[in-house]
Amino acid sequence: MTIVRVNEFTAAEGKSNELFSFLEALVPYISGAEGCLSCELLKHHEQSNQFMIIERWDNIENHQQAITNYPQEDMQAAMSLFGAPPKGNYYK
Repeated sequence: MTIVRVNEFTAAEGKSNELFSFLEALVPYISGAEGCLSCELLKHHEQSNQFMIIERWDNIENHQQAITNYPQEDMQAAMSLFGAPPKGNYYK
């Protein structure tokens, strides 16, 4: 059964463009991961600091493996771009 992962991001004050660029750079990584069926980045139409990434996966395990394989130093470098902790949930 496929699974949908919905991720919500809020940019830190003055960091919206930088966070959007970082998230844009993530899309090819996510899309190329084993088991990823699709990945879409969305920007809120009124709140320029709000973003979503909607991913479709073969299963939760493949998503979690992709997270584990992502370079942690790249993620740590991006932490200053977030105005709030990212949120994410799985949906059927």
